[in-house]
Amino acid sequence: MGRETYTGDVAFEVRGHLGIITLNRPKALNALTKLMCESVLIQLQDWADDDDVAQVLVRGAGDRGLCAGGDVVGIYREITSDIDDGGGLFPDGTPGFQAEYESEEFWRVEYRMNQLIARYPKPYIALMDGVVLGGGIGISAHGSHRIVTERTKAGMPETTIGFTPDVGGAHLLSAAPLGTGLHAGMTGAHLGAADVLHLGMADAYLESAQLESFIAEVTRRPVDEVLPEMRSAPGASALAESAWIAEAYSADTVEEILSRLDALAAEHPEAGEAASTLRSKSPTSLKVTLRSLREAQGQSLEDVLRRDYTLGVNIMRSRDFREGIRAQLVDKDRSPKWTPATLEEVDDAVVARLFTPAPGKTLTFDEE
Repeated sequence: MGRETYTGDVAFEVRGHLGIITLNRPKALNALTKLMCESVLIQLQDWADDDDVAQVLVRGAGDRGLCAGGDVVGIYREITSDIDDGGGLFPDGTPGFQAEYESEEFWRVEYRMNQLIARYPKPYIALMDGVVLGGGIGISAHGSHRIVTERTKAGMPETTIGFTPDVGGAHLLSAAPLGTGLHAGMTGAHLGAADVLHLGMADAYLESAQLESFIAEVTRRPVDEVLPEMRSAPGASALAESAWIAEAYSADTVEEILSRLDALAAEHPEAGEAASTLRSKSPTSLKVTLRSLREAQGQSLEDVLRRDYTLGVNIMRSRDFREGIRAQLVDKDRSPKWTPATLEEVDDAVVARLFTPAPGKTLTFDEE
């Protein structure tokens, strides 16, 4: 008989020697809140020292996916309330620090959870079935055993809302082969199983119909015994077969990447589609994302998460973040009005400021 515990919108259970984490907000596609991240962090710390738990598995409740990310609509409500009161932004839209936000603490807890998952002393098995976006990547793709299915739709779509890939996503994407990580991070594409495997953000493919039997097996046997017996091939990766990606994304600037995509479009229509997608994103977010992923190359996850925290604290005070969430998730008109509206208008000094930690706003980890 298993041991079950419910904490807010997360359920914890021990079956045999398997600790199971179930994200349990199916109506919100299991979007993460601060309380959920705190609960997972505490439970993982407890299970790390529990001799009865040999390995851990995370899954999402419902049939739509593991996790659609963080609760950014909640962040939107917080920052727009503050702006209505005259705080949070300087008149030109660059970051100001007139207010403290609860969302800053949410990111602090979430990023510590991401770091613990990556350094976990026991096998950490993530079922990346269905939708796995943003914070869903953070709670899964840093694990030791990451499983995708034919239903997987995974990605880091943050440039769509005026943000940038966080939760250590730059650490993962910067290690992907031949520009594919930059392409995924800048376009915010939702990717299937084969492409997620190609990016190095997953390890194995199972059919979704196998998941329950897989869970039953890993309650009694090590995942490294079970997975080779059940895994199969997902088919070809479109990213792996797109040589134009390496040519386009090796450019030094976003402007040059777009120029190369335009030039490649006649021979490769997908390059033209990528150019059109990039032009719909926040120009500032594109420049921040390019710099973030380039800086992440060769850096530790901890260094990347510290930068993610700095960027999050700063970007949440920008007009584009507020406007992106409004257009995509609140009013849902899908017609954001970015400020500035073009890449040429983006001030390099403003981008640099976004990478500069504000006084007293830094991220540390327990071992530091």
